[in-house]
Amino acid sequence: MENVPCLRVSQCCAQQIRTYLQSQHVLDTSFRLCKDTDETILLPILPSSMSQLDTGHLQSTVASGSICEIVWSQAFKNKKKQTVGNKLEVVLKKLLESAGEEWTEELRRDLPRGFERHGDLILLADNCFSLSIWKKSGCTLWSTVAAVLGSARLAKKSCVSNNGFRSPVVTMLHGEHSWVTHVDNGIRYDFDVTRCMFSSGNITEKLRVARFNCKGETVVDLYAGIGYFTLPYLVHTGAAHVHACEWNPDAVEALRKNLKLNKVSERCTIHQGDNRHLQLSDVADRVNLGLIPSSEDGWLVACRLLKRSTGGILHIHHNVTSPMSNSDTSLDIRSDTQRFSVKNNDRGAWQVWADSTAQRFSSLLNDTTGTDWRTHVQHIEHVKSYAPHVHHVVLDLECRPLLGENTQQR
Repeated sequence: MENVPCLRVSQCCAQQIRTYLQSQHVLDTSFRLCKDTDETILLPILPSSMSQLDTGHLQSTVASGSICEIVWSQAFKNKKKQTVGNKLEVVLKKLLESAGEEWTEELRRDLPRGFERHGDLILLADNCFSLSIWKKSGCTLWSTVAAVLGSARLAKKSCVSNNGFRSPVVTMLHGEHSWVTHVDNGIRYDFDVTRCMFSSGNITEKLRVARFNCKGETVVDLYAGIGYFTLPYLVHTGAAHVHACEWNPDAVEALRKNLKLNKVSERCTIHQGDNRHLQLSDVADRVNLGLIPSSEDGWLVACRLLKRSTGGILHIHHNVTSPMSNSDTSLDIRSDTQRFSVKNNDRGAWQVWADSTAQRFSSLLNDTTGTDWRTHVQHIEHVKSYAPHVHHVVLDLECRPLLGENTQQR
């Protein structure tokens, strides 16, 4: 046993927090999880992450009501197992050699280094099995890979389609159909992997949205997709009604199915088509603009949607790029796929973008309604990092009309 840093959490929230820590590359998988004497769960974390793990933020966004504190505890090392990658290499080497082919370093480098799992379907990345020699094994190759990876179905993705819908280019390799199920925070998402994308990296934002108090509110989701944010608003926030806008017919098909699966269809209206032609206006307490790299095409639409008498909140997604600086000091964010330190310079760029966006919306709302509005930056949320100094952030922007004598005080 070794004395290691652990995150002590309530048992009821342990799995949810464990998933989050894994996505942020904070969980130390070389040690086993264990139960403390008070029935809480100890999740081993990497020592290097201790100063960067914001337990207050974690508690408010992922595990409300849970104990959430860093402690030192004795933990057992996990037994070393043959990795899936190593096992796959051994099996495929035998497969090719049995067919009279020589195993090479080039073949080893052409094996998958990672994959997405959606239930019993494994989705391989574009950068594997690219050599022509694999074609000689035919269907045997894919059934073998599926068996080693423990899946019934296998598919491979390529680049995103240029069809205006950002549809995935995915080829089924093994298995009869391409519909899968993904469950996040008690919400079921069904979709066709060959027609719709699923961004698991947005899980922290979906969890944050689920904690909003939208009781009695009308929400408009301008880029609904298969329901990434529409469903958390309906299932968890208490929203009275959600208008879901989506122009991809394949995503709309999945959205309709997911609304029924989660038993919230009666509180959602789907508007299929280009949201710039949306006929709604003066209805929304809250508008979600969940499109990256920029949702700017929907900004004027969002202004028309906000209630004229009371205004509301906009949640504006954007990829913000900040300039490089040698004087930056690292802070506290890790990407869901790679480790990119967030610098002071990055945070400064987020604030500049947020302030500029607030001013833009104030002007747009004024022009749209003929009334002066006040905009206020409530919060800037970091979702994930794509590269050093390129970050997906969400701006929570409060927009209120200045009516009567308040107009003179602007």
